[in-house]
Amino acid sequence: MSPRLQDLSTYLQRLGYQSAPPPTLDSLRELQRRHTAEFPFETLATLLRMPVPIDLASLERKLLREGRGGYCFELNRMFLALLQQLGYDARGLTGRVLMGGPEDAMPARTHLLVLVTIDGVRYIADVGFGGMVPTAPLRLDSEDEQTTPHESYRLEPRDGGYLLRAHVGEEWRAMYVFDLQTQVDIDYVVGNWYVSTYPESPFLGQLFVARTGEGLRKTFNNGSFAVHRLGADSVRRELADADSVIEVLSKEFGIRVPAHPQLHEAIERLLAKSVAA
Repeated sequence: MSPRLQDLSTYLQRLGYQSAPPPTLDSLRELQRRHTAEFPFETLATLLRMPVPIDLASLERKLLREGRGGYCFELNRMFLALLQQLGYDARGLTGRVLMGGPEDAMPARTHLLVLVTIDGVRYIADVGFGGMVPTAPLRLDSEDEQTTPHESYRLEPRDGGYLLRAHVGEEWRAMYVFDLQTQVDIDYVVGNWYVSTYPESPFLGQLFVARTGEGLRKTFNNGSFAVHRLGADSVRRELADADSVIEVLSKEFGIRVPAHPQLHEAIERLLAKSVAA
């Protein structure tokens, strides 16, 4: 039996619902759009090299009561539980992230996404892919361009699985590959352990933050804060010190920044490394 959320009502209220919506495609579209706007993608825990528990009780505490966000194994794990509790036929999948690297790479399975079947039609739903998270479910068995409230996406067959591309500028950039292999909780635990503790994990000691809005995306990549508006040039600002970063995290991303004794030092070290690079 799948684990259940203990505070479903607070979760739904954060998403703007006073009661549970029906398990329809329209509801799924709205849930995904609202989720990416309400719960930020953020890696403060891995910046501070802190444990990242992904049991539902820990996730509810962090996201619903502590005013935080998380990454895919947190955001999509909780979203999966939400969908299942609302009555959707949903299960987790894992993928290999290609964004920013060669398309023929075979990295570890470090991304969690959700497969949802509605009236016999399969969709992928994803609320945890950082600055390029799809803001609507994507029909799995279609190679057509699919629009969302933000960029368009496309799914291609790849070695018995699927490759997700996003239309960025004039390019169709590879995001990640995945297949439909059955996944269980221990698979999420192993992938999350790799992301949060492996010395060569791209998240360890780094700070990445993202949140969507109406016609825009906000991102923070180590020292650089950017606002990306549809049909317009991105506006970027380099942040000079830890206090500026913490202010942006709070005001622009809505994160209740934890009072960790090493946070300032970790951010300053990160900023110094970004300048040196």
